[in-house]
Amino acid sequence: MSSLTLAVRDSSTMLRRNLLHARRYPSLTLNLLLTPIMLLLLFVYVFGDVMSAGIGGGGRSEYIAYLVPGLLLMTIGSTTIGTAVSVSNDMTEGIIARFRTMAIHRGSVLIGHVIGSVLQSIASVLLVGAVAVAIGFRSTNATALEWLAAFGLLVLFAVALTWIAVGMGLISPNAEAASNNALPLILLPLLSSAFVPVDGMPGWFQPIAEYQPFTPAIETLRGLLLGTEIGHNGWLALAWCVGLVVLGYFWSKSVFNRDPK
Repeated sequence: MSSLTLAVRDSSTMLRRNLLHARRYPSLTLNLLLTPIMLLLLFVYVFGDVMSAGIGGGGRSEYIAYLVPGLLLMTIGSTTIGTAVSVSNDMTEGIIARFRTMAIHRGSVLIGHVIGSVLQSIASVLLVGAVAVAIGFRSTNATALEWLAAFGLLVLFAVALTWIAVGMGLISPNAEAASNNALPLILLPLLSSAFVPVDGMPGWFQPIAEYQPFTPAIETLRGLLLGTEIGHNGWLALAWCVGLVVLGYFWSKSVFNRDPK
């Protein structure tokens, strides 16, 4: 059996294992998924009228359109926290030590986690998107190509954050530490243009919001779905995604391949 065939076979097995875990123990995924849904309902029905005035008026419906792209990306960040916890559990509960003694492809464990997490992230995005549509979100004049580009951005962003979450899980001594280490994946969207425009923030805070991965990704997704200006954000979002994938992959691979102490 060739090395590629072995890698594909073992990665598929690990993917099924992770999906079975997610199906049997859905509480973590559901708890993380509730965060963006609650924020969506809170900002639309409690703060919607006030927030819409801050972005130029237009009422609650306009603010829904502004809010949803950011929450879709925040959903991905929330879901990947579960990945960090799952990886940490594997590392601390002994199953990885057992896998090391078996004739399986060494990277298949991590690949299974990554693919499983990306699938869960996209499913979560679809669910949050369905809730958004139910309360009034509508895409404005987006073409089929723009919808395809938006979906591709969501998948690429999910892959990027998942590899970072895998690395965080690998270095964590327990599940609680993994959850804490991955907390920035939820906090960064709160410090981005997800809820208010960067121009409306205090001057000293604007660089924090602007020079981070979520803001260019949000502005790109917003432009694809709503027809707003994308500018250089598309290239910045792509660069952030590729950079995080490369960083997360080599970081995770390096930590995973260390001999256990």
